[in-house]
Amino acid sequence: MPYDRNILIVDDDPVHLKLYSWIVNRGGYGAIGALVKSSDFELPTVEQVELVLMDYNYGGLAPATSVAKKIQARFNAVPILVLSDQVIMPDDIAPFASGFVRKGDPELLLQTINSLMQK
Repeated sequence: MPYDRNILIVDDDPVHLKLYSWIVNRGGYGAIGALVKSSDFELPTVEQVELVLMDYNYGGLAPATSVAKKIQARFNAVPILVLSDQVIMPDDIAPFASGFVRKGDPELLLQTINSLMQK
């Protein structure tokens, strides 16, 4: 199924990339995965994205702020939605984030995505 609007998903866990891709597809959006394996990970260069969904914790591979800086450098002015196990958005990532969702609630995630995609 072709999608008109794409979301870039950035995570260090391939299982999470598949899960979030499924959720994003279920919401009617295309999903483009970017797997963080080290601090010098690559972002896609060809795809157009309208939103970035990024994990906050990369298991010591890279700080979330450096991931966010790389995203902003590649996709200027694209909103970043941060996913985390934490209850509130961590202070260090707040300047980069357009939104924050705690992991574990796919419906809230889709509602937040839909809200950000309307802006």
